Amino acid sequence: MKIYGYVRVSSADQNEDRQLLAMSALEIPRARIFMDKQSGKDFNRPAYQALVRRLRAGDLLYIISIDRLDRNYEEIQNQWRILTKEKGVDIAVIDMPLLDTRNGKDLMGTFIADLVLQILSFVAQSERENIRKRQAEGIAAARARGVRFGRPVKKPPANFVSVVKQWEGGELHITEVLAKTGLKEPTFYRRLRDLRQVKTK
Repeated sequence: MKIYGYVRVSSADQNEDRQLLAMSALEIPRARIFMDKQSGKDFNRPAYQALVRRLRAGDLLYIISIDRLDRNYEEIQNQWRILTKEKGVDIAVIDMPLLDTRNGKDLMGTFIADLVLQILSFVAQSERENIRKRQAEGIAAARARGVRFGRPVKKPPANFVSVVKQWEGGELHITEVLAKTGLKEPTFYRRLRDLRQVKTK
């Protein structure tokens, strides 16, 4: 039997120290701790997939909490079944001792563990949906205050209108227009379209 650990943080700027310290306290070799810095929306994560390939029947996998495994209710249930039933791996959730497949392998113990798993995976998905809702509300509120997202729009140069008139009158070639305005061709045509839209209003 080999002992493994799985650590996940949602983004590169989040801190994984708490999870790694918990794994270290269990004396799990660093080479057998797999870590992803990726969202928990699904299981298409390189470290997790490598871990699953490494696991063998009888091995033990530690995770600090169920939401580090995933935040999708159905996916958690499905992966738990694959690991415990199909691969024969034991899983221990550090923050929830009831979720330790080494204990209570009788009918009642299995029932309690399954019930706890369903509740916690439901909570994990609900929290993910709440996070997304709060993010959407925050973006909407920021837009209402006039906050702009994305790259700032480059304003056309001061000579843009006069250069366009020369170009439309056949006095300038497009290469000369781009040289005079300092714009790239796609940007020039976008600014030209914007200018014409303003004139038609």
